[in-house]
Amino acid sequence: MSPSPSPSLPPGQRVSAVFPRFGLTPYARRFPKEPSRAVIQVGGEVEEEIALSDPLEGLPRVEQVSDFHCVTTWSCLTLPWSGVRFADFFERVLEPRARPRPGASIVLLRGQDGYRTSLPLDDLLRPDVLLADRLAGEPLTIEHGAPLRLIAPAHYGYKNVKHLARIDFWHDLSRFRASAFRFMDHPRARVAQEERGQGFPGWMLRYLYRPLIGMTASRFAKAMEEHRRD
Repeated sequence: MSPSPSPSLPPGQRVSAVFPRFGLTPYARRFPKEPSRAVIQVGGEVEEEIALSDPLEGLPRVEQVSDFHCVTTWSCLTLPWSGVRFADFFERVLEPRARPRPGASIVLLRGQDGYRTSLPLDDLLRPDVLLADRLAGEPLTIEHGAPLRLIAPAHYGYKNVKHLARIDFWHDLSRFRASAFRFMDHPRARVAQEERGQGFPGWMLRYLYRPLIGMTASRFAKAMEEHRRD
């Protein structure tokens, strides 16, 4: 993968010709337990904890083309996703059934592989945030988040949780520990504001992350090959 700069990209990003399986290196060999079956547990500060065995059932589907921006500075452009708007899922399923308590406006997101992060509910309710189960007209592969993942184009890739399995609502982040080191996990991670992490300017983190791209992509690719052989 050889990213190249483009003036139309957000600050510090470079175009990648490929869309690799990528993430924190401890997750290279962690895979979803049920890649063909989407189940979401909902809890935290809610009136009723629920389990959804077919979370997208009955909800209006949408097609969306959007860019994906990794915090390590590579971007994959014009990806065609298909799924359900998180706003529709919240309004038609989570609000009436789980009933988040007033003020529970921080949403914790966890994948089947144990990865976890968070986003403010207001950010998740943007019209371009999806629960996606298809990419380029095909069901998601394990590489890209099967069976169901979050797509939040305005936020760096580490907020776009793959293999989504659990959603919790809380008033604050006091009970939450992100998968990454604290300085690597911004509460919002908005691409346009270059919120790559905490405690350091976003432009500075470019130079920490960029040399790691090739090594990380190779590690994830090798782990995927071994998983297929097993």
